[in-house]
Amino acid sequence: MIHDGRSPKLPFDAAEAVAHLRASDAKLGALIDRAGAFTLKLDPSPSPFESLVESILYQQLHGKAAATIHRRVREHFGGDPAPWLLLETPDEILRAAGVSFNKIKALKDLAARTLDGTVPTHAAIKKMTDAEIVERLTEVRGIGPWTVEMLLIFRLGRPDVLPVSDYGVRKGFALTFQRVPKTRALEAADLPKPEVLLKRGKRWAPFRSVASWYLWRACDLAKGTAPTGRSSLK
Repeated sequence: MIHDGRSPKLPFDAAEAVAHLRASDAKLGALIDRAGAFTLKLDPSPSPFESLVESILYQQLHGKAAATIHRRVREHFGGDPAPWLLLETPDEILRAAGVSFNKIKALKDLAARTLDGTVPTHAAIKKMTDAEIVERLTEVRGIGPWTVEMLLIFRLGRPDVLPVSDYGVRKGFALTFQRVPKTRALEAADLPKPEVLLKRGKRWAPFRSVASWYLWRACDLAKGTAPTGRSSLK
C-alpha cells in the first residue's frame, strides 16, 4: 500500500496543549519560548503494520543506513509489502536488501500477527486506549514499549505519552531542568531516572506527548541544529 504522503491532522488542540504546559511548568514554558511553535507532523503510514515495518528496519541503525535498507525493501515490493506477501518472501531476498536475520524474524512475526488480528487495523487501533495498544503490540517479536510509544506519538497523535526510557527525552530533561556545568558534556549519570521524569510529568498531563516533543527540541537547541521533533533514537 502506498500513501499520499500527507500528514494526518492532530487529534487534539495543539494551542490548548502548549498553553497548559506553559501554565503548569515555568521551566518548560521557558523552553517553549526558546523552541518556538509546536510543529509535530504525524507519520502518514496507512496502518500500524506499515509503521511497525519501518520501526523494525530502523532499530539499532543510523538513519541513513536504515533509510537505505527501507528503500531497498520498498523497491523490491513496489511499495510497502502486504503482510501475506512479506510472509511468503524468501529470507534470502530480504537479506540481500540488508535486513538482518533477527529483523527478518521480527518482520515475519509482525506480518503473521497482523493477519491473525493481533496487530489491529488503523480503524480498530483508533478505538483502543494507549495501554491496550502497548499490551497488544508488544506481543510482536522485536517490538518493545518504546517502539509502541513512538507509534502512539508520531502515528496516532496520542497527546499524553511520556517515553521515560527515551535517550532524547532524558537528555532534554537534563538540559532543561537539571544543573549541569556548561564546562562539560552531559554524562550518563546526569540523565534522570524514570521516576524523576514521571514525577515532573504529572504537571504536564494530559499533554505529555507535547512536553516530550519539546524535550527533544531542547536537544536540537543544544546542538544548534534544525528541529527534528523526533527522538534521537529511531
